[in-house]
Amino acid sequence: QVQLVESGGGLVQAGDSLRLSCVASGRTFGSYAMGWFRQAPGKEREFVSTISSSGIHTYYKDSVKGRFTISRDNAKNTVYLQMNSLKPEDTAVYYCAGADGTFRETLASRYKYWGQGTQVTVSS
Repeated sequence: QVQLVESGGGLVQAGDSLRLSCVASGRTFGSYAMGWFRQAPGKEREFVSTISSSGIHTYYKDSVKGRFTISRDNAKNTVYLQMNSLKPEDTAVYYCAGADGTFRETLASRYKYWGQGTQVTVSS
């Protein structure tokens, strides 16, 4: 079993930056891919970014490309999401998730483990 705990959310202004962190415990962290998803009020949960177990391969939702960067430190059991140039439409609860395999995944159904979420609010 894997436990995931996110942190780093908050209230910021448009154009500001935030770095989300997600610490994992349980299964060997370097053995599975990780992802970030988000859910805005009244909307479906959506994919944001993913990173392979090795950290070599990454993938992003089009609307965050060039602004968000996913990374991981397997020695610290932690995955990060650096978010720059934040926009009001980035407002959501952000969830980190652990996949069942090693390759990057964009589908929520491919993820077996989920954190509790951290709120990100971007004011205009």
